[in-house]
Amino acid sequence: MITGKNYIGNLLTSIGNKTFKTFNPQTNLENDTVFYEASAIEIDKAVTLATAAFKTFQKIPGAKKSEFLNEIANQIEALGDQLIEMYCAESGLTKERAIGERGRTIYQLRSFANLVNEGSWVEAVIETADSNRQPIPKVDIRKMLVPLGPVVVFGASNFPLAYATAGGDTAAALAAGCSVIVKSHPMHAGTGELVAMAIINAAEKTGMPNGVFSNLNSSGIEVGVTLVKHPGVKAVGFTGSISGGRALYDMAAQRPEPIPVFAEMGSVNPVILLPNAAKLKGADWAKTYAASITLGSGQFCTNPGLILGIKGNDLSHFMEFLCNEIVKIEPSCMLHPNIIGAFENNKSKMLTQPGLQTAVILEKEVPKNYGRQIITTVDGATFLANTNLHHEVFGPFSMVVQCENMAQLEAIISNLEAQLTGTILAENELENYGNIIDVLQNRVGRIIFNGVPTGVEVCAAMVHGGPYPASTDSRFTAVGVNSIKRWVRPFCYQSWPNELLPNALKNENPLGITREINGNKTIVSL
Repeated sequence: MITGKNYIGNLLTSIGNKTFKTFNPQTNLENDTVFYEASAIEIDKAVTLATAAFKTFQKIPGAKKSEFLNEIANQIEALGDQLIEMYCAESGLTKERAIGERGRTIYQLRSFANLVNEGSWVEAVIETADSNRQPIPKVDIRKMLVPLGPVVVFGASNFPLAYATAGGDTAAALAAGCSVIVKSHPMHAGTGELVAMAIINAAEKTGMPNGVFSNLNSSGIEVGVTLVKHPGVKAVGFTGSISGGRALYDMAAQRPEPIPVFAEMGSVNPVILLPNAAKLKGADWAKTYAASITLGSGQFCTNPGLILGIKGNDLSHFMEFLCNEIVKIEPSCMLHPNIIGAFENNKSKMLTQPGLQTAVILEKEVPKNYGRQIITTVDGATFLANTNLHHEVFGPFSMVVQCENMAQLEAIISNLEAQLTGTILAENELENYGNIIDVLQNRVGRIIFNGVPTGVEVCAAMVHGGPYPASTDSRFTAVGVNSIKRWVRPFCYQSWPNELLPNALKNENPLGITREINGNKTIVSL
């Protein structure tokens, strides 16, 4: 049952005076439940409890944390249709999308459970002492990754499960040994409460310390600001806009004790259509990209918002095919009136830019809160000169840039803001465009060959991040088990008694993990 209250550990509270409701964009009506925004007192209690819980949780063995993460997955599965129905009622997304995203969320949790159960992720490194080394004896030094402390996770608007309450940020932080406070997204607070209940139930069932997880409601920015500024918070995870992520990043840097913020932010995900691909497969790629641009009404951080090609008949034919194909696709509901309002506003601003033309826009009447797909086009020189054309339009929008030649195409990529992904579409010509590939690689976190950027495989090899502003730290990914590294730091023990070392660093290797000992990877004990 949804209560509308905040979870401070296992305690449900609602002492604040500010309330709000979620919204069903399909019916264009508010949902029934009244949610209570967390007060300053509740925020402080959540952080204080998370700090206390961290002292215990950071020392819990990986096998026990694995039980906790697997039980969260079990509890989410047990919510059944109630979760799916709430998800759809708060997002306007389909039942099929909800089921798929639930599956991804559960898979993420189980992947981290397997990671911490095995244990080698802590990257244990041992350099043994050598008293005979000349001219200075070598001391015993041992290093491993340790958790940062309480982490605040901001739920994303476009993925109510996979990037929200028990999403990748939360799963990774819990796996690392950090306590977590989720600032629930106001668009899907009911979905968030159900998942929070699942996490709390899992924590109690597996004997985790109270306060290892809390879920706080908010309708604006105040709760998030208070959390980021709280001295007990040691790191922040965010998925959303560039403006929102940068504001949190700056706020965290200005604290007396600055803390890391990993923000995965906006991206237009450039697609490079090389000449042979345009000539030989233009119609095929047009159909493929019409589907990618409109997938989920364009509400993906990897939506292909920019297509770059060389001006000429082949690119013109590709655009013609793209325009014909994209208007055949039925539009879909966007997440919230505020989301479609921002889409229409940003689209209108873009269309006022000199030199930008509308290639096609869906003209027919659509239901309330449904986004009409649009393709625009501009010449390369204009795009290069006007950085306003580089901005993301979150929704079913894409721009085709007609470059004069390869030199101009390379210049555009070089001057483009960094992105999550870049795609090369080629047909037996890739070896001729090494410069284009190299330049694109320096601007993105993931490069795709003959595919679409929409769709992020959850696996150890995935990089979902990139140079700023794709993310605030290009050294990390927000997807896959390696995303755990955002919530840890390297820590070193020097000349420490073996019996007092963590199990990962003890001579006898009681965990049986892979370690680096004097430069060699091994599972043997000392």
